[in-house]
Amino acid sequence: MPFLTAAVLAAFVGYAGAWYFELVEGNFALLLFLATIVTGVYWVAERAWYLPRRRRAAAELEARAGERNNRLESQGIAPVDPQLAEARQRVLAQPWWLDWTAGLFPVILAVFVLRSFLFEPFKIPSGSMIPTLLVGDLILVNKFTYGLRLPVLNTKITEGTPPQRGDVMVFRYPPKPTLDYIKRVVGVPGDEVAYLNKKLTINGKPVDESKLQDFFDPDAMRYFKQFEERLGEKKHRLLNDDERPAFVAGVDDFPFKENCRYSVEGVVCKVPEGHYFMMGDNRDNSLDSRYWGFVPDRNIVGKAFLIWMNFRNLQRVGKFE
Repeated sequence: MPFLTAAVLAAFVGYAGAWYFELVEGNFALLLFLATIVTGVYWVAERAWYLPRRRRAAAELEARAGERNNRLESQGIAPVDPQLAEARQRVLAQPWWLDWTAGLFPVILAVFVLRSFLFEPFKIPSGSMIPTLLVGDLILVNKFTYGLRLPVLNTKITEGTPPQRGDVMVFRYPPKPTLDYIKRVVGVPGDEVAYLNKKLTINGKPVDESKLQDFFDPDAMRYFKQFEERLGEKKHRLLNDDERPAFVAGVDDFPFKENCRYSVEGVVCKVPEGHYFMMGDNRDNSLDSRYWGFVPDRNIVGKAFLIWMNFRNLQRVGKFE
């Protein structure tokens, strides 16, 4: 078992290393699931087989020590303390290969359940959601609001509440589902979403928008026009860049592309059933549904709702819309 365990641990380390050096496309959900299964098997084996064997060995050690002391006493010799407690502790101690498997199972199981069904942490890697979310924000995503899903398979097992316009949602990037993206829900199934001349219209009704003070982006070292937009009952801020045209360049082929009409003014799309139209709040610096299409329900990860840390700016911590 020590050699088998060493091989299993080496395989996990090798996979993680290949993922880190971008030799393979990593899948953390799958890695965590396999780690839970493997350590769980060791944990069951420890409880059902290895621990009882060690306890029997410790009991035999105590019995032999007791018999020896009885013989010594019968001969008028004072019993000698052979450091029985220390020897018993050594017999009961887990070997390293169980300590690194069965010993880690409760922690790995707790992380697996928490991440799969309750909350999952993410780090914002790009500026597509500025000014709502900044690069470096560490956020939490609610995994049950939209319905619980089986890990790895992402199959929905409870209905939950459907995504609403204005929600900030994490999802698997449709062209490459191993990547997680975060954008704002702009169109729900059945909506006709128009983004023409940098003005958003849903089902023929312009979305309420009011001008705010210009936003200074310290990374770009320049100001951008900032607006407050209302989607349903939710208000959020967005940015526009006057130097970028309204025309959507570099559009990919995607399912239901026939539902979209592109022009020099922008794009108009009819959202198909079971899909969502997503846009970044940094409207002219966001690779979103305008370019790669709709997000199917099966790709949903969860609803982002909290910045739990930003090491460069602690004032960022808190809920957001």
